[in-house]
Amino acid sequence: MADEPVAELSGLTPLQAACTPNMDWIAAHGRSGQMLTLPDGFPTSSDVANMSVLGGDLATELCGRGPLEAASQGIAMGPDDVVFRMNLVTVGDDGALNDFSGGHVGVSEQQEAIALLNEKIADPWKGNPGEYIRFYAGVSYRNLVLLHGAAFSGRDVAYDKPDDNSGNPVSEHLPRAKSPAGEYTVAVLRDIIARAAEVLKGRNANGVWPWSGGKAGSIHSVAGKYGVKCAIVAAVDVINGLGRTMGLDVIKVPGATGYIDTNYEGKADAAIKAIRDGYDFVYVHIEATDEVSHARDLKLKLQALEDFDKRLIGRVRSALGDKACYCVLPDHPVPLRIGRHTRTPVPVAVYQPGETPDAVQTYDERAAQGGSLGLLKGGDLMDLLLG
Repeated sequence: MADEPVAELSGLTPLQAACTPNMDWIAAHGRSGQMLTLPDGFPTSSDVANMSVLGGDLATELCGRGPLEAASQGIAMGPDDVVFRMNLVTVGDDGALNDFSGGHVGVSEQQEAIALLNEKIADPWKGNPGEYIRFYAGVSYRNLVLLHGAAFSGRDVAYDKPDDNSGNPVSEHLPRAKSPAGEYTVAVLRDIIARAAEVLKGRNANGVWPWSGGKAGSIHSVAGKYGVKCAIVAAVDVINGLGRTMGLDVIKVPGATGYIDTNYEGKADAAIKAIRDGYDFVYVHIEATDEVSHARDLKLKLQALEDFDKRLIGRVRSALGDKACYCVLPDHPVPLRIGRHTRTPVPVAVYQPGETPDAVQTYDERAAQGGSLGLLKGGDLMDLLLG
């Protein structure tokens, strides 16, 4: 959601230009600040950013997107299992990455592609004794590949993010070994990439991009730390998986697509019901603003911001009134100028009944810099909300 000044908006950010009365209400009646969600030394990915928001210890708890998405899908991981997130992508005839989302591949094409990869690559694959691989379908282009065997590693594999490399040659951004321990895994991943290009030839989503792999880790429970009952409402596996591993009950919403056509009202109603049913804390994640920002689509970004404000936040506020606490923030910025994640701190606004508001009147990147909360890091936000 967070961005930079845009020339077409006369130097305003999309948040400043969009009509967002509900987010502005939270800022005007609460306190504002910024939060660093993508600190140096860690990937600029959504698992890192959302773990930061939820107060995770990145140095000891970060395990990669693969295991989190596996947790969301209920895929049991043993000690010899490594899971990588695997995008279905579109590669041009010139070998360049044309679309990191495979054209936002539909369900039927996605499931056919994953079935083909299992039939043509996983089933006949011959590795070391006791090893096997398996592909799992997630949501649209977001899928998984599991490597089973003691020789596989996620920690020793360097990778590039697909959404950072639109237009770049795929051959220059293949997985690489950080150490000798990662060489075998890299060789297998590169083989999968090459063979998948043949298996998926002729399709719109005609390639795969495995990245952010790891083994199941040990992550602290938000519910346990603060002694509260927590839930999460999200469309995509990485967020649901993170929530589940951090002690948040996953609430699935029909029609939650992770895109501009998502069911905002359904997500709002799920949050309202959870609070009324006794949950103390509900974490609602929206993916649409991220997707349209990667596409560098200003019109759709403004639409996504206004839909989020009116159809989700406004609906929740109308139901719960001013007796509930509200917090709004992006997990990370995606400036339209570059279409990828940056490490810039994001704006935060928090309304808590009974707390004296600061002087900030609107919710946006610039106004938040003058808020009384200052710069939040690590577990600061969760301590503020739940401590």
